[in-house]
Amino acid sequence: MSALQATDLIGVIGAGAMGSGIVQVALNAGHHVVLHDAAPAALDRGIASVADAYQRLQARGKIDEATRLDRLGRLQRGAHLADLSKAALVIEAIVENIDIKARVLAEVEALLAPNAIIASNTSSLSVTAIAARLQRPQQVAGLHFFNPAPVLPLVEIVSGKVTAQAVADTLFATALAWNKVPVRCASTPGFIVNRVARPFYGEALRLLTERAAGVASIDAILRGSGGFRMGAFELMDLIGHDVNYAVTRSVYDALYGDARYTPSLQQKDLVDAGWLGKKTGSGFYQYGADAANPVAPFAALEAAPAAIVVEGDLGVAAPLAALAQAAGIDVSYAAGKGVLRIAGVGVALSDGRSATARHAANAEVSVLFDLALDYAKATAIALACADQAPAGALATVTGFFQALGKQVIVIDDAPGMVVMRTVAMLANEAAEVVQQGIASVQDTDLAMVNGVNYPRGPLAWADSIGTPLVQRVLANLAATYGEERYRSSPLLARRALTGQPFYREQAQ
Repeated sequence: MSALQATDLIGVIGAGAMGSGIVQVALNAGHHVVLHDAAPAALDRGIASVADAYQRLQARGKIDEATRLDRLGRLQRGAHLADLSKAALVIEAIVENIDIKARVLAEVEALLAPNAIIASNTSSLSVTAIAARLQRPQQVAGLHFFNPAPVLPLVEIVSGKVTAQAVADTLFATALAWNKVPVRCASTPGFIVNRVARPFYGEALRLLTERAAGVASIDAILRGSGGFRMGAFELMDLIGHDVNYAVTRSVYDALYGDARYTPSLQQKDLVDAGWLGKKTGSGFYQYGADAANPVAPFAALEAAPAAIVVEGDLGVAAPLAALAQAAGIDVSYAAGKGVLRIAGVGVALSDGRSATARHAANAEVSVLFDLALDYAKATAIALACADQAPAGALATVTGFFQALGKQVIVIDDAPGMVVMRTVAMLANEAAEVVQQGIASVQDTDLAMVNGVNYPRGPLAWADSIGTPLVQRVLANLAATYGEERYRSSPLLARRALTGQPFYREQAQ
């Protein structure tokens, strides 16, 4: 498996933000690059954008003048498609319309050498369908960069139905040589990232629709407890609701209306209103100079308990006992089913049921707490209280978590809470990708960490929680909602039956 050489010419079609970003990646790797756009003004802007980017890098001391001039000296303006004829690799980054893409690529294919590779940067269209319209479909693959291409490390190498293995191998090696993190996947709606990421937005939108918590609270929980760099609503505002909603619709339609990907009316309403997020100044948040945005309502300070009892195995929440001891709280242990006893109040980690349903099944549990990526490092924790809970139960548990240094956010009694249901759904979707042979366990996790900055790969996260608990959360969500949306991946269900992790070789 060998990469393209620095002496190989790279052609890029489309001089927008993505195309000009890909140009920089190839120039940085030492290639000569021809940039083409059918619109002369757009081509001018693309060339200027690359020049401006290197000027800013020089001003910040990231590159010197010689490097800037060298890179710009290897960039050629391609006024005509024929200017790309000597390219070893042509990367298309134009409008997401299969008819337009296929027409342009067919024209350029006729100009290229038979062994030249044609790659599409499409994020939503079938690589198989694009390739089928060309004369040499075996030479066509997806090369999906993430915006901004010079900064974000991930590249999805997408093989269509007849993509030659040598072509995929060359693109993989080339992406490595370009200092990217390549992952392999089959051509499927959304590929890895845009498919697996749907629950991150979908569950937050559903919680908002059900009024479990407000926008600022859900985002604060995802950041402070889940360890995500941005909350779901912040991220949707940044991406743009027109783009994010369109991707969800595309995946939903391409998978024949699968309930897992059902678009949100909340987001559609924003798109209809033209509130597209940061780029328009309004979305879930406001972005004007005088914008007044909601903040998460943290719970008022409550008294810390003197002692707690750990009943049974707390599983992934076991670090709470050590944190309590470090906070000066007396900790004792007793037999039980994974429950914290705080001044007589039973407290447990969410298992996908509401606190009210949990209390009805076992009156010893009155308050639930949410999953955290790392309970020691978490800055916030979400609590939900059963309708039948005794007076003062919520205040008692609030005081305990505050004593551990956590900000407490009380949400309505939503099944699965916020982080737990989000992570369970992400892990389930990732398991489905692996089950269907779209990508490997390792590549799926690599894609989510490097493509959307998740703090941990969903399948590695499932291993740390325990596949039986992830499966139980999904089963309880499915029982509560009665919807196909929460059905378990057969692979996840099989792992859960035996408690096997996804990274089995690491567990031995």
